[in-house]
Amino acid sequence: MTAHTSALSPTDTALPRDESLDAFAACGLGGSPRSPGQARRFVRSTLTSWALPSLVPDMTLVVSELVTNAVQHGLDPSSPPSENPVWLGLFRYPAAVVCAVSDPSSEPPCPRTAHEVAGNGRGLALVGALSESWSWDPAPLWGKTVWASLALPPA
Repeated sequence: MTAHTSALSPTDTALPRDESLDAFAACGLGGSPRSPGQARRFVRSTLTSWALPSLVPDMTLVVSELVTNAVQHGLDPSSPPSENPVWLGLFRYPAAVVCAVSDPSSEPPCPRTAHEVAGNGRGLALVGALSESWSWDPAPLWGKTVWASLALPPA
């Protein structure tokens, strides 16, 4: 596995082309502290329905970290509440599954070096360690999308 985190350029993407998309699923999340748990259940259900149970442990951790970051850093508490300020999409391609988490902030994700006894600050390092690649893209209308790609298991 290689982690794609060094440059974090929104133009440096390694996503498959849309025409090779095999399946897609998405859900809106309320942006509350319960959102990561809802996202994990959605990932587990979707990957199981796609006959990919072996990806569930890694993908649920990756999605949990990305959704947690979106809730903690991507939402402006002074903005009026909206029903689904965070969106999670799962894209199945012939060789990979990509998760994408969108939030209203245009600020790029910021990997940190956590102190060894720190209780947080390792989320993007975990995403990088578990995924084939990850990056972010500015969204066309608002905010950004942070995505990570996990390879499909051999057939």
